[in-house]
Amino acid sequence: MTATAPVAPADLTPAPRRPTPSRYSWPRTLRYLALLAGLVVVLIPVYVLVVTSFKAGGDATPAQAWSLPTTWTADNWILAWDSLSPAIVRSMQIVVPAAIVSAFLGSMNGFVLSRWTFRGADVVFTLILFGMFIPYQAVMIPLNQLMLNLGVPSGVPTLILLHIVYGIPITTLIFRNYYASIPHELIEAARMDGAGMLRTYASVVLPISLPSFVVVLIWQFTSAWNDFLFAVFFSTANTGPVTLALNNLANGAQLQNYGASMAGALLASLPTLVVYIILGKYFVGGLMSGSVKG
Repeated sequence: MTATAPVAPADLTPAPRRPTPSRYSWPRTLRYLALLAGLVVVLIPVYVLVVTSFKAGGDATPAQAWSLPTTWTADNWILAWDSLSPAIVRSMQIVVPAAIVSAFLGSMNGFVLSRWTFRGADVVFTLILFGMFIPYQAVMIPLNQLMLNLGVPSGVPTLILLHIVYGIPITTLIFRNYYASIPHELIEAARMDGAGMLRTYASVVLPISLPSFVVVLIWQFTSAWNDFLFAVFFSTANTGPVTLALNNLANGAQLQNYGASMAGALLASLPTLVVYIILGKYFVGGLMSGSVKG
């Protein structure tokens, strides 16, 4: 019978606890203070816009920009709405088709240039991107003459066409980078099944393009909505977008009505704000989804 070795008694001493990081450390406190200071700086113009929009004519002066209204009134909002509502409708008629059409054209360009390449594809892509770096001011005169020669009516039709054309470079770039990150095996599987270029795009690529479409639609909607240069050259006060009407509201009267101007600026910015609130959480994700390759 063999003797068993004695078993050492178990060490019942509790293990020392790791020190928990303090929730109120100085680096974290300084970080939050910096974020709070940045938030205050960003919201200062918003505060001035809001309080001034509710001031009567005598209170809406630069000297009293920081003070609250002595008498709260909605007359400025009524005046701004009456002046801007037709232009807001025209802006919607411009930006919605321009954003959608340029998004689909950029999607098709990006797919062809990234996955259905041909000889000279890189040269074509470079030439398309070249349109992003030409200042608009440098082409206004020949562009105006081109629109006259084409016979496109001024106002909404011309602005739709211009925003579609000038939106193609950035939309092509975004979609090309996104499609370059799609696994190559997915496209090859579609080819093996006999799908051509259009069938592969419509049945395989387009259904998984939602992140990039969100990015492009937000980008194009905001760019077209905030455009003022094209509006000045290719429309009038009765046919132009809301940016042109807002400029006329701010500078049309002999006596400057700051309250109506501030209310009009808030009204003009509401559509883009709503778009960012609804789709903003997809914007960063859509931008990052195509950042791996490209």
